[in-house]
Amino acid sequence: MSECRLCPRNCGTDRSRKAGVCGCTDEIRVAKYMLHFGEEPCISGTRGSGAVFFSGCNLKCAFCQNYPISHGLKGDNITPDRLKEMIFELKEKGAHNINFVTGTHFADKIAEILHECKDKLGIPIVYNCGGYEKTETLKMLEGLVDIYLPDMKYYSAEMSARYSGAPDYFEYALPALKEMLRQQPEQVFDDNGIMQRGVIVRHLVLPKGYHDSMKLLDIISELPSRPLVSIMRQYTPCYGASEFPEINRKLTTFEYDKVTEHCADIGLKGFMQEKGCENLDMTPDF
Repeated sequence: MSECRLCPRNCGTDRSRKAGVCGCTDEIRVAKYMLHFGEEPCISGTRGSGAVFFSGCNLKCAFCQNYPISHGLKGDNITPDRLKEMIFELKEKGAHNINFVTGTHFADKIAEILHECKDKLGIPIVYNCGGYEKTETLKMLEGLVDIYLPDMKYYSAEMSARYSGAPDYFEYALPALKEMLRQQPEQVFDDNGIMQRGVIVRHLVLPKGYHDSMKLLDIISELPSRPLVSIMRQYTPCYGASEFPEINRKLTTFEYDKVTEHCADIGLKGFMQEKGCENLDMTPDF
């Protein structure tokens, strides 16, 4: 951590002295931990996913729905021992899995903790991220993460630069997805339909972005090992979206249907959202 290279930003910050591009120092910072029922049905199930929401983020998405913690850094610094206590508390409450949300900038510490306690947990570990990952960092998690739940936000470098400050997003996201699929090539479920291993790719359809969405799906469909896909329609303009007129509105049914119909046409399987989720009701109160 004397020169942080955990994520594609490669900021080289000594996070023992100051915060990196992610906004965090080398102290683990957590905004909330809870049983979360807003994930895909095979993740949340009936008892909830044991979600740990980390503060900070290596992306700067203008429309982020979790902006109080990703941009605002709301949360508390905790010790590794406290994080272990949190995940065991979630297990005791009945969580189907432990779900690390936006933990890329703490991936090294997550790996250390899981090396110590994964076998004792006995439930799947979910790595829930924005997709802007380095394969070298993901390899630290091999054998420790059972389910990868990455976003695949953009194909267009212009869009990723404009809305997330990351023109190289796709250059990293595609190799990262391939690495996740190398580690977990098959989708495995228990008798109750709860995922035990595998990869689910999430894609949030943006206003005026359905052509980019369809291109992304085409690329995913060509991978030797296909993940499940979750096509989200929950976009609602918030945080800094008002600075970009073209996304300062909700998604239309036409735009969403174009993407889901294309997804079906090319044979991808997974999840879609019903109309009416275009609000912040499913976002935890931070």
